[in-house]
Amino acid sequence: MKKNLIDLLKKNRKQKGFTLIEMVIVIAIVVMLLVIIAPNLVQQKQRAQTKTDEAFRTTLQTQVELYNDEHPSKKLTSSLEDLATAKDSQGDSYLSEDQKKKLSKYRLENGKVVLINEKK
Repeated sequence: MKKNLIDLLKKNRKQKGFTLIEMVIVIAIVVMLLVIIAPNLVQQKQRAQTKTDEAFRTTLQTQVELYNDEHPSKKLTSSLEDLATAKDSQGDSYLSEDQKKKLSKYRLENGKVVLINEKK
């Protein structure tokens, strides 16, 4: 009887929960996943920025060519500043305000738009 009572008390004392080793294993798995995923996120962000820069460079190149077609006597060949202030034949600006803010990352070389920090 006494033994049954002691066994019953021991069963009641057992608490449900995680052991320290189980918690360490879970934390180790989470850290390993972060080590694998984090560099990939950085690469994805860099790739997205590169594609954005290339798309904007293409847009600027199109606007430069449009400006040069509409103003054959004063073609843009070395500076994008004229494009930022110029108006087209309908009186609209060639670039939006947001595009004008991004203009400092680009330059014009022989009529071609180039990203300033671009590797050749």
